[in-house]
Amino acid sequence: MLIKIIICLIIGYVFGCFSTGYFVGKANNIDIRSKGSGNAGATNTLRTLGWKAGLTTLLGDAFKAAIPILVFRLFLYPNMENIETIWQVYGLYIALGVTLGHNFPFYLNFKGGKGIAVFAGTIIGITDWKYTLIAASVFVVIVYFTRYVSLGSLIVVWALPIYITLFLRDTSAFIHMLILSLIFVVLAYVRHSGNIQRLLTGTERKLGASKE
Repeated sequence: MLIKIIICLIIGYVFGCFSTGYFVGKANNIDIRSKGSGNAGATNTLRTLGWKAGLTTLLGDAFKAAIPILVFRLFLYPNMENIETIWQVYGLYIALGVTLGHNFPFYLNFKGGKGIAVFAGTIIGITDWKYTLIAASVFVVIVYFTRYVSLGSLIVVWALPIYITLFLRDTSAFIHMLILSLIFVVLAYVRHSGNIQRLLTGTERKLGASKE
């Protein structure tokens, strides 16, 4: 199992290293990491280059997680229902690798994004469409009413451990998957440490606010 886990992490990291925001920025003749917050994720791309670039980055970063997870499931475990968790365990390791590659791409001096769009792809790949819709709705509602993308991100990352606790708690791999899901939460909070400080002090920039 250890060898399979390592392989999943490596495959995920390779996918994760495709930094959509960085390449979208290069297509617009800028290094997105030198603009705005200095982050290569969808939010900074949106603020710097507009909604089309932001949406492209969001979709690219989400699907670079969802695609390898779904391909892994369809080819290796095509007949398994959601209650069977072996593919989900390995899928979570793929997603963890994608997150690490996205956050710390080696060719960009380990300066990448914060992993929330990748997390969205993980939810798509690991859960069902109904739960994905619920998680997305929670994020949208929080951002709509508060205008804080970071707050929505920090709350929505709990969707994965909640899903595992609600629907997979009676499986043999429950603890394993719960620990993995909490690692995603920890990574998100570490990457958003600056945002958390600004939220606490009331200086966090709201979506749509001017740079000033």
